[in-house]
Amino acid sequence: MKVKSIHLNEEGLNRFFGSLEAKIMKVLWEKEKLTIKQVHESLKKEDGISLNAVMTVMGRLTDKGHLIKDSSGKGRTRLTFFSPVQNKEQFILEQTKVVTDGLVEDFGSLMVSHLVDNMDKADPDLLLRLEQKLNELKKKS
Repeated sequence: MKVKSIHLNEEGLNRFFGSLEAKIMKVLWEKEKLTIKQVHESLKKEDGISLNAVMTVMGRLTDKGHLIKDSSGKGRTRLTFFSPVQNKEQFILEQTKVVTDGLVEDFGSLMVSHLVDNMDKADPDLLLRLEQKLNELKKKS
């Protein structure tokens, strides 16, 4: 699933979600399956967030395809649980790939140039992988 907009001036998950959306996703990624009330209880401890706000945002996250609903029981005993479609690692992997692919497609040489300029910030293991990939590409050409 592709996030429709990215907030470049934000950090972390807030680049992909609104602030309450990010908080809800963090809770659900930790617990995996909760009701709206359980998510609200978890968030209420740190913020004075209303149950209606949590319910509205969880509905939007479901509509956007980030959460799925699973209901059980009938009448007053009916419970609806929400769970993330992807775990946090899968989500981040997919979104960073979408962003990177888009930047390379639209601004290829600039993207590569900026990556090269930032190599001093990269993990040494990633630099080794990059070196191996570059060697593979050189052999093919």
